[in-house]
Amino acid sequence: MTYGKSIELFLVNGTADSIITAELSNWNGKAIKIPRIELSSCARDDIIQAGIYFLFCKEDDGRDSVYIGESENVKDRLIQHLRDYQSEKEKYYWNTAVIFTGRDLNKALIRYLENRFVEIAKNSKRYTILTKNTYQNTVMKESQKAMMEEFIDNVRILINVLGFKVLEPVLQKDSVGSASDEELLYISTGRANATGKTTTEGFVVLQGATVNGKVSEKLNVGIVKLRKKMVGNGKINDLITTEDLLFSSSSAAADFVLGYSASGPRTWKAKDGRSLKDIESRKTE
Repeated sequence: MTYGKSIELFLVNGTADSIITAELSNWNGKAIKIPRIELSSCARDDIIQAGIYFLFCKEDDGRDSVYIGESENVKDRLIQHLRDYQSEKEKYYWNTAVIFTGRDLNKALIRYLENRFVEIAKNSKRYTILTKNTYQNTVMKESQKAMMEEFIDNVRILINVLGFKVLEPVLQKDSVGSASDEELLYISTGRANATGKTTTEGFVVLQGATVNGKVSEKLNVGIVKLRKKMVGNGKINDLITTEDLLFSSSSAAADFVLGYSASGPRTWKAKDGRSLKDIESRKTE
């Protein structure tokens, strides 16, 4: 059974595009979101503590990327990142930092957290991960690991609330086939064969889908470009998708798979033959 959670957001300077703090009820951790341009002048005590930080970047080609790090004095480390960029030791340019601090965090604990967050972010496959090396064999007590795993769960909630889904996969793996979830939907026509699922964000085409190699001249230009991009970055290999892919709608997902324009609600069907349109219509009766 899941329970509601209370989160306190505080706009430090009265605007949403400045410093924001976020705290969960009954948790001693805290999130601090800071724009790059405000870091140097920020005199907050909670950012000179030990903690974990996420540096969010936007690549020239539009991809989202993130550097995940740890430090016993987070502000000093972030200032060093600024200096390294100015001296061209670092090539990436981050716009926003999200810092997580907590009572009694020490070097061993934050090293463990850094490694786990890099691992989770890589598996989520939403962002390009810029962190190269982490401490993978931090020696900790069993009780400390349990405490840090709870810390991780709380960070996942807060960083999501702050607008960054870096730790969330596009589809929860344990939800596929669950009786309480939306039904899996299928396209199987010609050379195209795919499984999909509606989610709170849109429509996900599951890994292993076979897309039609032929593309209609009338296919939406955006879908054509997306297909080419995914071939280039390895998300489509020999016409087979290599990871779960999120689309804004079932129709966009259908167009992507089929290679021609189609109605997603009519094309995606459950195992019993009902279309997504039929399923959604029944829910609104």
